[in-house]
Amino acid sequence: MSSRQGLFWVIALLTYWETLGLTHIEHFQVKSHGQTTDPKPKFNEKYFPQILDHFNYNSMGNGTFDQRYLITDEYWMRGYGPIFFYTGNEGDIWEFALNSGFITALAAQQKALVIFAEHRYYGKSLPFGKDSFNIPEVGLLTVEQALADYAVMITELKQQLAAKACPVIVFGGSYGGMLSVYMRLRYPNIVAGALAASAPILSTAGIGEPKQFFQDVTSDFENYAPECRDAVRGAFQKLQDLAQVKDYRRIQSAFTLCQTPSSDKDIHQLNGFLRNAFTLMAMLDYPYITHFMGNMPANPVKVACDTMLGGDDLLHALKDTAGIVYNSTGDLTCFDLYTLYVECADPTGCGLGFNSLAWDYQACTEVELCFESNNVTDMFPVMPFTVKNREQYCSKRWGVIPRPGWLKTQFWGDSLSTASNIIFSNGDLDPWANGGVRKSLSSSLIAINISGGAHHLDLRDANDADPASVIKSRKMESDIIAQWVKMARYK
Repeated sequence: MSSRQGLFWVIALLTYWETLGLTHIEHFQVKSHGQTTDPKPKFNEKYFPQILDHFNYNSMGNGTFDQRYLITDEYWMRGYGPIFFYTGNEGDIWEFALNSGFITALAAQQKALVIFAEHRYYGKSLPFGKDSFNIPEVGLLTVEQALADYAVMITELKQQLAAKACPVIVFGGSYGGMLSVYMRLRYPNIVAGALAASAPILSTAGIGEPKQFFQDVTSDFENYAPECRDAVRGAFQKLQDLAQVKDYRRIQSAFTLCQTPSSDKDIHQLNGFLRNAFTLMAMLDYPYITHFMGNMPANPVKVACDTMLGGDDLLHALKDTAGIVYNSTGDLTCFDLYTLYVECADPTGCGLGFNSLAWDYQACTEVELCFESNNVTDMFPVMPFTVKNREQYCSKRWGVIPRPGWLKTQFWGDSLSTASNIIFSNGDLDPWANGGVRKSLSSSLIAINISGGAHHLDLRDANDADPASVIKSRKMESDIIAQWVKMARYK
């Protein structure tokens, strides 16, 4: 089949699915004794000697660091089957490998080699060990360096594994999904196609409204019950009223804080801590219990709203709702605001530990995250985060001045029409969705919108609780990727 015929095949297939009922679409999952299961590969953890600086021979010469990756050839038709490569994002690579079961299920079906590569400066891939976050060592943490890492790794591993003819498809979720898009744009000679799940490539390039993100978080709770939104807004108002009269002891008691607040700074930290809990529950609103980015109950937005509406005291209800995220085990006797939540250049949260330092630096350089809540279009306190706020913070913390528009310049922004072979998937429960591509741009730039889907739900293991929409989406992704692989072999 020619390349042009392949493109027509994809668009015709999509049109056909839209008119066909779900009852005729084969579920992309394996059933065992009535339960949903996916293949569980035995990943081998390995390290790749990676170039420290791909773009400046004088700074580091050919110095290297050990970049971690996970690999399994359990399903691979050696030397012929495709290579499925996960472009690791802002965290330990095992976290993503263990929560992206669709990729290994697809590998079993399409006889692929699977590689999950860890992003430089995250997990155990620290170029300068414990000194990696010193200045100027942290300066080698860029999107461009990470993409070059993946390009070099793919090229050399293909050589080592006698897989030079095997087509490569990249996968990623969230920031990892952004990297998958960028890999297809920057290295089309290496990558035949990309599945970018929940990839906010527009909002992180400064395209869109700063108020959109927290408006969309609010919508998740509002759509469950408008009175839930009102209860959350009312609880934050009660907190603000107490803060205005400096009734810090009442605030400490209501939220079971380990230390009594004593300043506007502490109240600001408390507001960020609470807002972050709602952000995570909206992102991770999966229909079953998960242990990804923390421990979440099934349908956490529902659980949160039932908690907010189930008590007489709104402040205690707000505290208990935050506890769904911060005290899922029930072991904490109090909340330590400054250890459980770290404010950073990403208003949606940076996480904790070394990974939070790396993401904070990226949010101060290339990745634009000037999102803010305003208590008008959302249910949260007024917490501005302007371009100026970002500049001031980043200059003080990292000694850098952000360059707005750089990702748009480097990676096309919303001018993607001449690209090809990219799937943009988004769930309508995900507050990141509207920062990504929601409409197909061509027959090979395909947007898949998943009704009832949270943050990159389609990359997860199949589960009996999955909505029909994600089953359909995985089937579409499977068939499109198979077609890309076929087209790459005949070029």
